Amino acid sequence: MLASEDTRLNKTVDRLLGDRHCLPLSVALHLVPGALIVVVYLLIAEPFVEAVGYPAFLGWAIALFLVLIPVLAGLLWLGLERNGHLSLRGVLHYIDQPLPRGKLMVMVIALIVWMMVLGFALAPVNNIVKDFFTWLPYANTGDSGNNTYLDLDGYPHSVVLTTMVICLPLTGVSLPLIEELYFRGFLLPRIAHLGGWAPVVSTVLFSLYHFWSPWAFLSRLIFTFPGFWSVWRYKDIRLSIGMHVGVTSALATVGTIAVALNLV
Repeated sequence: MLASEDTRLNKTVDRLLGDRHCLPLSVALHLVPGALIVVVYLLIAEPFVEAVGYPAFLGWAIALFLVLIPVLAGLLWLGLERNGHLSLRGVLHYIDQPLPRGKLMVMVIALIVWMMVLGFALAPVNNIVKDFFTWLPYANTGDSGNNTYLDLDGYPHSVVLTTMVICLPLTGVSLPLIEELYFRGFLLPRIAHLGGWAPVVSTVLFSLYHFWSPWAFLSRLIFTFPGFWSVWRYKDIRLSIGMHVGVTSALATVGTIAVALNLV
């Protein structure tokens, strides 16, 4: 019995760490974490933040944390199974840093500007599309897909500031970093056999993964695709990490400072 379980486990590890993921497997690995985030929010995080009098934004941060930390642990476990010690070598790809530092910096800055400008420009479109999703039980949490601080209005200043300080290292830095490690370092290379369609599929599935803000699907496609395409084209995950974490950390930092100084 134990031998057969070990065999099944080894086959699962080999399948996950193989050079190719079939499309159904890749779709599942992209979307299941997003579905779990919504479930965790509705069953655990939302009741908790409502009970303690904190905004839904903190609830989403908690839900993301409770799902993405196990995702990171799963990647580390795969590394342990492959390497015999905790390592992401062989689990993640596009980590050999082929781009020279100067070119990397220029490209990351350009991608950050693109993501910020397009994100804010398309926010009104998200708000229009959101009218079609009012039936969702979490549609009133204020997340437009680009401005995650809309639901902070009406709370005491101390509560808002505490929320921002807690969320800054989470939604600003660590959780976007885990998303890039998982989606671009683990999943994208394993659909590289799709050729030029690989970054398209990756972007579409990543946008769909955000079940908590489906109204931002189209805008997210537009402002993330150049970064994800660049990772595929240059095989350097630092491009999307720099873009994604750069934008989220900047917005979280500015938002926290603005709240601390009573500017908003």
